[in-house]
Amino acid sequence: MRQFDTELKELRDGIMAMAGVAEEMLELTIQALAEPSQAKADQVNHLDRRMDEWELRLDQQCIDLLALRNPAASDLRRIASSLKIIPELERIGDHCCNIARRVGMVHPPILAGNDLERLGTETRSMVRRAVDAFVGNDAALAHAVILSDDSVDALYGKIYRDLLRIMLADPLCIERASHLILVIKNWERIADEATNIAEEVLFILEGHSAKHPYLHGDSVE
Repeated sequence: MRQFDTELKELRDGIMAMAGVAEEMLELTIQALAEPSQAKADQVNHLDRRMDEWELRLDQQCIDLLALRNPAASDLRRIASSLKIIPELERIGDHCCNIARRVGMVHPPILAGNDLERLGTETRSMVRRAVDAFVGNDAALAHAVILSDDSVDALYGKIYRDLLRIMLADPLCIERASHLILVIKNWERIADEATNIAEEVLFILEGHSAKHPYLHGDSVE
């Protein structure tokens, strides 16, 4: 195997490891909210340091590959997209920390049903599938992740409206509802990060940007 191929594999493996930490943080965040568990919330915050360390390490690997190996064509796209995927993963960790910091502020529950847990699990699924698309070079899966963002946005909107109604009906719930609005906003942003990763996967595989399809003459549904 060429040295350059070995270095590309090391970069890919590093991104997979970083994504694994992100998925662990997502799972702990969901559990911390549901139980609730301050211990699991603290674990989320502890793992964020590892995410930051991975970001710095992988950024440097990408810069070294670009500077020293002069990659072309598909290899160049993979490295350029990796430089975008890495900070997306790091921001997922940051959003998990933002949610974890509010674990003690949103209980006892004021939302009926399981919409809040659904939002977390659907968002986690988007991240997992976006990473799987990257690892498996799966364009169809990347497209599916992008389409999933609409259902997450719809669920976010429903919970947001429910929280507004709760605040109007009972002023004593305003503080908890306000923290919950910040929680669901962070979940929604994580879904956006997963969508961005999926778009970078499509760029690697297809050679053109999947962002802003209306600028390419495509219809937006």
